[in-house]
Amino acid sequence: MTEARRADLDEPEWNSGRKWITLAVLALGLSMVVLDGTIVTVSLPVIIADLNLSFTQAQWITSIYAVVLAALLITAGRLGDRLGRRAVFAVGVLIFLAGSVLAASATAAWPLILGRIVQGIGAAAVMPGTLATMNALFRGRDRVIAFAIWGSVIAGVAAIGPLVGGWLTTNYTWPWIFLVNIPLGALVLIGLVLFVPETKMKHSAPGLDIDGFLLSAAGFALIVFALIEGQTYGWWKPLRDFPLAGFTWSATAPISPVPILLALGALALFLFIKWELHRNLIGRSALLDPHLFRIPSFRWGNITAFAVALGEFGLLFVLPLFMVNVLGLSTLGAGYVLAAMAAGAFLSAGVAEGLVRKVGAVRVVQIGLALEAVSIAVAAICVTPHISPVWLAVILVGYGLGLGMASAQLTGTVLGDVPAEYSGQGSATQSTVRQLGSAFGVAVVGALLSVALGHDLPRRLDDVTELPAAAADTVATATRESAGGAIEGVREHGGAPAVLDALEQGFTDATRTTLLAAAIFLALGLAAATKIPHRATAAETVGTPSGLEKTTTAGESD
Repeated sequence: MTEARRADLDEPEWNSGRKWITLAVLALGLSMVVLDGTIVTVSLPVIIADLNLSFTQAQWITSIYAVVLAALLITAGRLGDRLGRRAVFAVGVLIFLAGSVLAASATAAWPLILGRIVQGIGAAAVMPGTLATMNALFRGRDRVIAFAIWGSVIAGVAAIGPLVGGWLTTNYTWPWIFLVNIPLGALVLIGLVLFVPETKMKHSAPGLDIDGFLLSAAGFALIVFALIEGQTYGWWKPLRDFPLAGFTWSATAPISPVPILLALGALALFLFIKWELHRNLIGRSALLDPHLFRIPSFRWGNITAFAVALGEFGLLFVLPLFMVNVLGLSTLGAGYVLAAMAAGAFLSAGVAEGLVRKVGAVRVVQIGLALEAVSIAVAAICVTPHISPVWLAVILVGYGLGLGMASAQLTGTVLGDVPAEYSGQGSATQSTVRQLGSAFGVAVVGALLSVALGHDLPRRLDDVTELPAAAADTVATATRESAGGAIEGVREHGGAPAVLDALEQGFTDATRTTLLAAAIFLALGLAAATKIPHRATAAETVGTPSGLEKTTTAGESD
């Protein structure tokens, strides 16, 4: 074992046979933060009705967690490298639990959103520590296994989250989807103390990259805000006044603030990349080394991971709304259907292992993405207001198989060629990319659903001759702004069958559009996966000023 590869862990701890118990503790901590990314989705219809949320507020409750997590992941990872990963991990768990209590006690939209923000801050301190500690503990084939477990936990727990959320919401109340974190967090803290060794970087560049953090956080936040609020304030033409820090962007302005915010977000991210290149050039601490993206497996693997997360979380936002509001399922019933994804993800574990030995990890990622894209395309073609939940679950089993195969192998694929000296930064970057995919999935697919509802609902209601035009506009607007919740109201109060049918057909049309979009995103991810090298190549220079080079190939034992 080279000095560079064992630099952050003492030899007695490295030889400890407890490392697999340590992996279990890390996986439990990871499960807690991943679960919270999806457990909310199936409970959204109930939360919307209970707190009287608007469509955009529902999007924020789902996506703000991923936005904050993505914005802080790299910074938290660097803090862990410097201060100690276990210490930062523990602080993150405590913050996460505080956010869970805040969210559970919320009685309105904004307190719930605040709780989700605090949860995201805590999760950002937890997630990078899991992967960086694994990098320090495991070598050779053990590392491959550990990475596969890490990816499987993300895929499996994310898929099973809706079932847990549906069960808790149906048998208890929706605040329990947050309170369930309390016992999980307590177990993680006990495991950290007993089984997880402290690891940190022995040497690090001087300074704190505060400017880089502010630029990256501003860029991500502005773009996601614009995507979510586009339907509220107008994608190009202003729809209403936009208040901001004492200034009001008038509804009579020639252009909406949304495209301006998108442009400012893109500019901030461009400046972030330029600033990080400058920091690396002068030998100062930086959140990101853009030169890492010169490694083909890291570059294309991250693009693929982004597409996988975007498709998955966009799907998890839309399908529960469709199943509860159109199919009339309970939250638990919708959870059972979505649990088919988890079943497929867990089944894929046995299939993937044999395939990896035969065709390699990259090919398994490609097969998984193909299964995901085809399954979602089939769902889009088959979805109707009367589709059998069993048939929908069967389709989602196929999607889950692909999700499990792709996610389990992506982590090792992305990080396999990253030099050990940069493993912490590489781990945090790929985790950030996944979370950005999650946030953008909810933002993009949610925005597309809103736009599609604005088009499809009036079109369907136009065919209801007994409904006056003004009433049709009111019903269509109420249905869109309630994310479909008004359909249940029409159903419960014995509304005209023709109106109910038009609303169900319109929501189904919009759901079909978003599913096709998710399939396209996954197809783009598959295209990126074809660019990932199929095997580890010779040593590559990362291109940093220090001239550090990779001297081992992926999966090579020391």
